Amino acid sequence: MDSQAALWVVILLVALALAFDFMNGFHDAANSIATVVSTGVLKPTQAVLFAAFFNFVAIFVFHLSVAATVGKGIVQPGIVDTHVVFGALVGAISWNFITWYYGIPSSSSHALIGGIVGAVIAKSGAGSLVSAGILKTFTFIFLSPFLGFLLGSLMMVLVANLFKRSRPSKVDKWFRRFQLVSAGAYSLGHGGNDAQKTIGIIWMLLVATGYLSAAETTPPTWTIVCCYVAIGLGTLFGGWRIVKTMGQKITKLKPVGGFCAETGGAITLFLATSLGIPVSTTHTITGAIVGVGSTQRASAVRWGVAGNIVWAWILTIPASGFVAAIAYWLSMQIF
Repeated sequence: MDSQAALWVVILLVALALAFDFMNGFHDAANSIATVVSTGVLKPTQAVLFAAFFNFVAIFVFHLSVAATVGKGIVQPGIVDTHVVFGALVGAISWNFITWYYGIPSSSSHALIGGIVGAVIAKSGAGSLVSAGILKTFTFIFLSPFLGFLLGSLMMVLVANLFKRSRPSKVDKWFRRFQLVSAGAYSLGHGGNDAQKTIGIIWMLLVATGYLSAAETTPPTWTIVCCYVAIGLGTLFGGWRIVKTMGQKITKLKPVGGFCAETGGAITLFLATSLGIPVSTTHTITGAIVGVGSTQRASAVRWGVAGNIVWAWILTIPASGFVAAIAYWLSMQIF
């Protein structure tokens, strides 16, 4: 392949990565806005504008620790090529589309990780993966919803005790305002963690194709800006099928519950992003919503809906990995 053709391949793969990032925002918009819409604090149009703004503002808040994990901490040096990146992105986008179509809140993050893992294994086996990076990512598949659940339920118990002598109407009025703060914080955490995953895979691509030195400690500025813009635009267009599941089907939320769920989720995301761990914003907020609902009574949570979501979590990495492996093989045959 001559240099001009190679450049066009890289440009097309960057465009595909940004398409994934846009779909990530589109698919995961529900994570940021489901609670604030379902409680009636913001109208849907207001909510997506609000969430998209904070998705982008995250560019000024967080370091690129998650991008470094995805770009350099999952696959051994020298393994990634354009076929691996193509397979990973096709696997992730395919799974995102399927789960969006059926209104299932699955993880865009783990779809991408699954895609990378599937394509790399198809190329050179599991030994080409970095065990430490894979281990911490897999650990947080279970830990992030647990932390969301724990923090969401603790926040709910704390708030209930602090305001137990206040009139319900007064509590509702105050928490309608507080929920704007918690929703903004959650959207900030969503943008900070999720946009960096796409930055990481573009970084991986540029190093693999020689357009960036492996010694570089940060990716080019244009990749950072493009990824944050893409996820913000995706959120702006929203994913209303999943909003309905997240905001209404798991448990019925009032503003105080929405505040507690978003705050618990935001704390979890801020912690994970600071540690450079690519977590699922979907897992996190779902755990927090279930935690809030369970403090009322066990029957307040529709456990059947929550169980279906858990099955989607379990299937995400193997399903996206399987599609990625096929896409890698097809790429090798065609190109």
